[in-house]
Amino acid sequence: MEDDSLTISRLRSEYSTGDRTPEQTVETVFDRIRADETNAWITVRDREAVLADAEALDAPADQPLYGVPFAVKDNIDVAGLPTTAACPAYAYEPEASATVVEKLLDAGALLIGKTNMDQFATGLVGTRSPYGVCRNVHNPAYISGGSSAGSAVAVARDHVAFALGTDTAGSGRVPAACNGIVGLKPTRGTVSTDGVVPACASLDCVSVFTDACSEALRVESVIAGFDSADPYSRRLAADTQFDPPTQDPDAVTVGLPETTGLEFFGDTEAERMFDRVCETVTAGFGESVRVDFDPFVETAELLYGGPWLAERLEAIETFVETHADAMNPIVERIVTEGRRYTAIDTFRALHELERLKRASARVFDDIDVLVTPTVGTIYTIEEVREQPMERNADLGYYTDYVNLLDLSAVAVPVGQYDDGPGFGVTVLGEAGDDPLVAAVGEQLRSMAATETATPATSTD
Repeated sequence: MEDDSLTISRLRSEYSTGDRTPEQTVETVFDRIRADETNAWITVRDREAVLADAEALDAPADQPLYGVPFAVKDNIDVAGLPTTAACPAYAYEPEASATVVEKLLDAGALLIGKTNMDQFATGLVGTRSPYGVCRNVHNPAYISGGSSAGSAVAVARDHVAFALGTDTAGSGRVPAACNGIVGLKPTRGTVSTDGVVPACASLDCVSVFTDACSEALRVESVIAGFDSADPYSRRLAADTQFDPPTQDPDAVTVGLPETTGLEFFGDTEAERMFDRVCETVTAGFGESVRVDFDPFVETAELLYGGPWLAERLEAIETFVETHADAMNPIVERIVTEGRRYTAIDTFRALHELERLKRASARVFDDIDVLVTPTVGTIYTIEEVREQPMERNADLGYYTDYVNLLDLSAVAVPVGQYDDGPGFGVTVLGEAGDDPLVAAVGEQLRSMAATETATPATSTD
């Protein structure tokens, strides 16, 4: 069967040669969604409306995402479509779209609809939604990961070329790993969160799911930029570039966690896959250094064991007070834990975070990037139902610290479990290193794919 993957680069090439039209792409997208039984979507736009958008597009040369279909997580506002945050009682219809959505539409991208998620972006599992559990695209018995579950599944199922998620504790990286795609978490404040339902407003990021790191950077180049409507927005340096740098692997020093800091929760298969990644790093890059992972683990413990839970509550406090019975009970339990933190607790945690920022910065003094598992294990849907809080916490071991420490990150697929789900690693850099982590991530992904293919080739 001929490959018909909807990647940005492929679509741009076929549009330029006349081998495809945006209208044909729209028909393909809707046919795939209709034929695919999935819980990836909450709201899908009317086919005729999207076709009308396609017909109204300007010339391809004037629009960097001309005719590229995309989706957004349903905590991101789109004018004329309900925003539910996966809670029907919370739903409202915004008059204006989020800044990121407006930028994508201006760039010629075609919005298909809004995707499923863990309610109020509280969860890394993809199971906490009244719109249905999102299932892993490689084995439906397993979780998809979350909270940006539907966005990841829509890309992995090739419904759209890219999708936006959000990332506070790993929501833009965990589902990428579970489903074998790329998840880019830009530097905090690089992409506006105006028009995004907050989880923790001081930490939230809009993330990008795609098939390749270069394509994620292409999307970031469109949506990045200062936005006065977002109080956490940062001004980019005048020379900021989002093209993947030509990075000589021999010039890159890669940090790997000391083995005492690694945690796989008894999953020997995941441990073996990461061991292979470490071997790949050692052989493929200039230098690999084992680093102290304790500051990162200690920071992760602050996110759900500290006053940032109060920030989650603050974001939806009025709704919780009046509609708690309409919430997913696990989400309601987590969010209302925020009530127990005092101002003294908050300042104590902020002081501790500053200490940990210094400690983690010293780690980056000696390395260019840090490579870790994205998740240390994966669970079935039934396993998560049995222990929803504990197993969700396990999934955040390598992700919860990233936004607290103001790091850039990209999750890339590097393997696959025998049962099907994807296994990935995350390449982490300091703030502003988005192009660097993407370049190293793509190189590491390519190296891992080559090594995986070599034994199979030799036995044919």
